[in-house]
Amino acid sequence: MPSTSVAITPQTYARYAQAFPTLTPQELQRLRRFGETRRFADGEALFLTGQPRGMHIVLSGHVIASQRDGLGHVTPILDCGPGQFLAEVGSLSGEPSLVDAHAEGEVEAVVIPPEGLRRLLIAEAELGERIMRAMILRRVSLIQSGVGGTVIVGAPNSVDVARIENFLTRNAYPNHLLDPASDAEARDVIAQYAPQPGDLPLVITADGKVLRNPDDTTLAHALGMLEQIDPNKLYDVAVVGCGPAGLSTAVYAGSEGLSVIVLEQRAYGGQAGASARIENYFGFPTGISGMALVSRAFVQAQKFGSEIIMPMPITGLDCTRDDGTFALDTGEGGRIRARAVVIASGARYRRLAIDNLETYEGRGVWYWASPIEARLCANEDVILVGGGNSAGQAAVFLADHASRVRIMVRGEGLAATMSRYLIDRIEAAPNIEVMPHTEVVGLAGDGRLERVRWRNRKGGAEEEAAIGNLFLFIGADPATAWLADCGIELDRAGFVVTGRECSGRHGENPLQSSMHGVFAVGDVRSGSVKRVGGAIGEGAQVVAAIHRYLAGLG
Repeated sequence: MPSTSVAITPQTYARYAQAFPTLTPQELQRLRRFGETRRFADGEALFLTGQPRGMHIVLSGHVIASQRDGLGHVTPILDCGPGQFLAEVGSLSGEPSLVDAHAEGEVEAVVIPPEGLRRLLIAEAELGERIMRAMILRRVSLIQSGVGGTVIVGAPNSVDVARIENFLTRNAYPNHLLDPASDAEARDVIAQYAPQPGDLPLVITADGKVLRNPDDTTLAHALGMLEQIDPNKLYDVAVVGCGPAGLSTAVYAGSEGLSVIVLEQRAYGGQAGASARIENYFGFPTGISGMALVSRAFVQAQKFGSEIIMPMPITGLDCTRDDGTFALDTGEGGRIRARAVVIASGARYRRLAIDNLETYEGRGVWYWASPIEARLCANEDVILVGGGNSAGQAAVFLADHASRVRIMVRGEGLAATMSRYLIDRIEAAPNIEVMPHTEVVGLAGDGRLERVRWRNRKGGAEEEAAIGNLFLFIGADPATAWLADCGIELDRAGFVVTGRECSGRHGENPLQSSMHGVFAVGDVRSGSVKRVGGAIGEGAQVVAAIHRYLAGLG
């Protein structure tokens, strides 16, 4: 047995048996056909952090898996013995590894590439279910461990720290924060790499790259999230948007054998992914967080072979079809070709008509409420604008962290726009105040939000208070600017017109746009229900229409 002390054992991890099962000899024999057998010498790396990899099944010997960060800290986390395997959800798509794995003594293992792993999960239903559950639990454990992964160096109340944490967390990347106010190592790192305040926060990747206050795209490239897209590959379906509608399309289209690529501007899940808790979604009587729901769909889509690329903004759609296919222009300057396109780009958060609003976006003005924003407003008064279900869910969540939550709505109250169960919960919360006939009219602060002014719409009286965090849930506008040059019909508000509402009735299918071969699902579609369940249903429904369209192409 190896002598290395590891963090995860049956004694330290309650779900060890589920997360790290030992396969029987019969099961090992069945899985050999999906890969090849290899031998590794003592101390040899099976794979390293940052390297693409699939699944490794240990036949003999022991493998030690370790997490490391860019500061040189190495934490042995797992001793993987005969019958156990090394893989987590990133292995489905060959994502860069989040851990190192080294042989302790001679090791024999079956090495299964990502495509072999996906075939395994589908061909071996019962065994595949156990393996999938284990891989999901492992990714969760890596995120919650608080060691290894990407290191963020900066103040916890920094808006740029919040932005980077949000990006990494929404994309399920392990990360941890070092506060220079209390951590000597963080101060040393800043002294070496960030002599100017504008350089903060620093981000240090597991392979040692040091980034100074990076934007999302720079960080994604450093982490290996943005793989090279083959410009010569032709997909059956390109899905623009990775919210519930786009993910549903990817799951059902992939499961039916279509080649699918999904392109998302920032992070999977859309607005639903930012919901603290959804309590009226079918089949979840105790409720489920938006992130938990969409994370399952994200893994499921990859299980069926859908490629998901993010962050990857789409800047245009070429519908000329000179070669019989559509072409999507990417923010990276490339092109993606597909026989059919599904518009699932959803909607962008609507903004208040205040001149200096942009100054405070990400600096006290927020369009979602996650644990990261909740940390920034702990024990403070906050204002939330909006009267829909998303606003209600956010208010209930923030009430557990803020000292007081003021909900401001322009109308009479919440009854006409919010589900009853949320209204009851708001009424029962002692630190939530609903302010009808009220609108925010002014923002002020030096570098970040410090004061908010509001007006009573009936009497005209104005008030102002020291408020550092303002949450806006006032609806959304369609994310369709990228369609401007392709001739697809939009309604007056900018949503995609489909089905018999199209001029000339070109779209007889209810999800068909005015352009044959281009479909729209979810919030971006004119007349859609604007609910998570409705978006998922449309994503499933559109696949049958895609099949009919592709069949007609011959």
